[in-house]
Amino acid sequence: MCAGFMATTLPSPPKIGMVSLGCPKNLVDSERILTQLRGDGYQMSPDYAGADIVLVNTCGFLDSAKEESLEAIGEAIAENGRVIVTGCMGKEADAIRARFPQVLAITGAHEYEQVVGAVHEAAPMPPSAFLNLIPDAGLKLTPRHYSYLKISEGCNHRCSFCIIPSLRGDLVSRRPDAILREAEKLVEAGTKELLVISQDTSAYGVDLRHASWPVKTGGPMARGEAREVRAHMTDLSRELGKIAPWVRLHYVYPYPHVDHVIPLMAEGLVLPYLDIPFQHAAPSVLRRMKRPGNDAKVLQRIHNWRTIAPDITIRSTFVVGFPRRDGGRFPVSARLARRSAARPCRRVPLRAGGRGGGEPVARPRARRTQGRALRPHHGKDRGDLRGQVAGQDRPNARRDHRRGRRRRRHRSLEGRCARNRRRSLPP
Repeated sequence: MCAGFMATTLPSPPKIGMVSLGCPKNLVDSERILTQLRGDGYQMSPDYAGADIVLVNTCGFLDSAKEESLEAIGEAIAENGRVIVTGCMGKEADAIRARFPQVLAITGAHEYEQVVGAVHEAAPMPPSAFLNLIPDAGLKLTPRHYSYLKISEGCNHRCSFCIIPSLRGDLVSRRPDAILREAEKLVEAGTKELLVISQDTSAYGVDLRHASWPVKTGGPMARGEAREVRAHMTDLSRELGKIAPWVRLHYVYPYPHVDHVIPLMAEGLVLPYLDIPFQHAAPSVLRRMKRPGNDAKVLQRIHNWRTIAPDITIRSTFVVGFPRRDGGRFPVSARLARRSAARPCRRVPLRAGGRGGGEPVARPRARRTQGRALRPHHGKDRGDLRGQVAGQDRPNARRDHRRGRRRRRHRSLEGRCARNRRRSLPP
């Protein structure tokens, strides 16, 4: 009785058919796509008639292979009518749509996420606690009210102090339609604040040459007319602002086009908050760091930002002592709300016979200042970063104290040496 009740109440999941053409690499791609869809709860169909969606994995190596792929697409449309095209011919989307305008979606080779997303859009799974074992937003390790949204991976910069490119490689941006689809799922699951992250948020879409992708009006899952969304930081921020109540941008490099995001903050589409890793204020040190930047220009741009969005909050990080003492007036002049500072290793000589045979070795020195508010700036300009980090009213008090102690010790040694010389003189 229980089994019969379950059989009558459980909805039937959609079925997927697959036509795989071309080389074994294409076959592996087809297997991975079907594995992902099967894990999402979809069933497989061995024929056109029983499939809700037909996937055609095309080959574009030779002209004959292209013609075979087009024939397979035409056959699938004639037999079923609901076709998604992927594979090597995905780069010739215009030619495919010119011949088969009724195709639901077209993706390139090994674009698994886009294929699965297109299937979810064309044939969504029916809501069921027995079929949908994983929520649409995926498994999260953050509280429900906020979520991280990664828009790219890797970085094209080669800063002299950074290991990120060797760990994560060059910049690889996600397509805007996939990002917006994920954002909408997160918001539907209860997310109020989207934290946009990447290694270099400002460079989003550079590797894609800021190409455009069709996105449904009113959100990626909407059943409306598609519009083009460019793979660019400004366009993506505007679209995310239409989906989520709050959008917060992290790891933003101060490129010129960041100026176009500030009006979005004034409109309320993006939170007036920027996390910008300035790292240093001196142009000469920035050149040694292999980072673009100019202190005067950045300060002027920050002033312009505050004119457009007076409530903007800026958080930053600095490398103190690369390789000389940092000019600490920048954090005060820029009116940064939160900043953190890290000091590189200091090389200290050891006594002869010690470890390393008297050669200098690295002794790590670091001071954590994240979350500390800047001290009020009064009177004469004393915005030395070291003094602020130490929390002293006199920025150089600790340094002056050490110098004075060394002078007193030197004088006492000179006095003892003079007395000893007088005692050793013959009568």
